[in-house]
Amino acid sequence: MKYTIKAIVVLFALQLVNAQDDNTSTTEVIVKNEMITPVAITKDTVRPFTKFKVDGVAGVVGDYIILESDIDKFLFDIKSQGQSAGNVTPCQVLGNLLESKLLAHQAVQDSLIVSDSRVNSEVDQIIARFSRQLGSDQKVIEYYKKDNMADLRAELYTIRKDIILSEQMNAKIIESVEVTPDEIKTFFEKIPKEEIPTIGVELEISRIVIEPKATEEARQKVIDRLKGFKADVLENGSSFATKAVLYSDDGGTRGEGGYMSINRSSPLVKEFREVAFSLQEGEVSEPFETEFGFHIVTLDKVKGDNLDIRHILLVPEIGKQQEEEAKDRIETIRKRIIANELTFEEAAREFSDEKETKFEGGALVNPQTLVKRFELTKLDPDIYPKVNTLKENEVSLVYNDPGRIGNTRYMIYTVKNLSPEHKADYVKDYIKIKELALREKQINAIAKWQKEKIEETYIKINGDNRNCEFVSNWLKK
Repeated sequence: MKYTIKAIVVLFALQLVNAQDDNTSTTEVIVKNEMITPVAITKDTVRPFTKFKVDGVAGVVGDYIILESDIDKFLFDIKSQGQSAGNVTPCQVLGNLLESKLLAHQAVQDSLIVSDSRVNSEVDQIIARFSRQLGSDQKVIEYYKKDNMADLRAELYTIRKDIILSEQMNAKIIESVEVTPDEIKTFFEKIPKEEIPTIGVELEISRIVIEPKATEEARQKVIDRLKGFKADVLENGSSFATKAVLYSDDGGTRGEGGYMSINRSSPLVKEFREVAFSLQEGEVSEPFETEFGFHIVTLDKVKGDNLDIRHILLVPEIGKQQEEEAKDRIETIRKRIIANELTFEEAAREFSDEKETKFEGGALVNPQTLVKRFELTKLDPDIYPKVNTLKENEVSLVYNDPGRIGNTRYMIYTVKNLSPEHKADYVKDYIKIKELALREKQINAIAKWQKEKIEETYIKINGDNRNCEFVSNWLKK
């Protein structure tokens, strides 16, 4: 396929390892019923999964070594992000790792800098995500075959730093790549009529979220308990970390005694950030509330722009009665919208418990494009089945979609401004065509850079991996 450029695998590698906050723009266009997405690996393979080796050096790029076990972990990362790894072979993964290491190697040569705070923050997020998926921090440690969390963090730090370096190098290569209106027009006109891209179904999605509310008694109970923890730490010398291990409801930090390394750019809710950055070393905060529950925080140490903190989260107990009341409430809201007593937008503004969407009438923002339109086939797997059959302005049934800490959240959805699948039109779909033209030019720039650097860099491919049919000339034949 002419418009699936082979070097797109570089972008794939970068996106796979970039966790949930990936802002890389992805095209929303279908070409001949095939998505042009970063997961469209088409080559680099003859070796099946069954011949994968657990240990050993698969390849070397400059100062970087790729182990056979790195390939296994890469495939696990694909699955952990909800993507199918069924058609991805070890050879394809090795090709991507070689590209990533070449970028990282050159980033070091070019003296690109990665801050420790950024790396540590991303390591925290990765451990928390894996812990949720595997069930506990201990299982994450066991998966990585480490003796303890410190060893795991050290390994993830190195991995994540290399990935960020490769991302920065990739960005540097394409930072000056632009497309002119003439290039966009030329790009579109050179596409054969039978290969004109098909624009998938697009839509806007809104939702209303109702969460059961804990009783005042339950709220006061956890506040009093946190005050007791604070007093025990300050007055009796008890360990804050031990109490976090024993009692915190935050599964992501509980195993580390509530430890977090944060800075001003860390993805924290406002209330937590304000308290954490107001503390002195050794101080323990008063209990405070966030959308996740009630916390106390202590500041262990200030390291430049970073803070080493620990926190304990307690979530007030929600009873069956509160859950039933919340469900009844959203059912009533749904009936009123269907009866045209109020619009979905009005109901969201008045009743929704989701701060991020309620003041926008419940409208969701596409995290990839930062606009309100979504392509149906690229929706979050959790949202897709709830909206894919909705007609415009139809209101969905009530769903229970638990939050990050497993709390009950009842939701209803609606969709509007549905745009059916159609062949791309130069005027109507100019922005998407521009994205495609730019993507092609960027990929060509990366491919040109990669070809040159492969020739200049020490590269070695070992064993059976030399039988792989790589897209790029890693074997230097």
